[in-house]
Amino acid sequence: MKIVVLDGYCTNPGDLSWDALRAFGDLEVHDRTPAAEAEARSRGAAAVLTNKTPLPAAVLERLPDLKYIGVLATGYNIVDVAAAARLGITVTNVPTYGTASVAQFVFALLLELCHNVKLHSDAVRAGEWSRCPDWSFSKSPLIELAGKTMGIVGFGRIGRAVGTIAEALGMRTIAHDTYPGDFVPLEDLLRQSDVVSLHAPLFPETRHMINARTLALMKPTAFLINTSRGPLIVDQDLADALNANRLAGAALDVLSVEPPAPDNPLLTARNCLVTPHMAWATREARSRLIDLVIDNLRTFLAGHPQNTV
Repeated sequence: MKIVVLDGYCTNPGDLSWDALRAFGDLEVHDRTPAAEAEARSRGAAAVLTNKTPLPAAVLERLPDLKYIGVLATGYNIVDVAAAARLGITVTNVPTYGTASVAQFVFALLLELCHNVKLHSDAVRAGEWSRCPDWSFSKSPLIELAGKTMGIVGFGRIGRAVGTIAEALGMRTIAHDTYPGDFVPLEDLLRQSDVVSLHAPLFPETRHMINARTLALMKPTAFLINTSRGPLIVDQDLADALNANRLAGAALDVLSVEPPAPDNPLLTARNCLVTPHMAWATREARSRLIDLVIDNLRTFLAGHPQNTV
């Protein structure tokens, strides 16, 4: 059978291998696929793998040979899953590969907000310590996390891993989730937290959950971190809160549109760190991702698909 990878570069920029997929059929790998070319490149394929290339209903309906879509990620909103189900196309995702890497990155962002390590390193390299009359100096407030409250929005695998690390640092953790459990309402979490970390999936009910109204509930000394989905936040509302000193800082690995427009207001907002959707992308996590993608296809072909959505 024909297998097509529509946008493999971010998953495998050359340091890993797709070769194990060749055991299942003829493999065609594209680094990137514009949305307008997705149909043409998928034509004749029984299995298509995609990370961010959209597969809407209009495309799926014109691919009669397609039986399987493997999403190279946890989020699968780029596939019209209702249309896929109607057409008898199995869709799978990879829910577990990046838990440790993303949780680790949350604290890379948070600790940079607390200590401004790069700012101070650059100051030393520029000679400021050598010229300093004192043996120690700081260019920004330094913040200790022990005793502070971490509010986790979305308490799945990554949210729970973040909570474990936060507790190891001496933080109190509270969580909000749409599933039943010992969770607090979102508004209460925002009011109580010194750090809010977003880990909710992107659904209609979570889109723009962080907006002018909910940001106003947060402490002016609080930090907001998002390593989940950019559209959970209204970009302009967050930029306004930061620029008006109604929020101490934010660290974002995701934005509402990726890559962002040059005039995205968060790129110039006060005390706002932005990284290029890289929390998931350690070599270890990407290697696990490819292994699980292969296993998903293998189990589908064996007649008992796993990780279906």
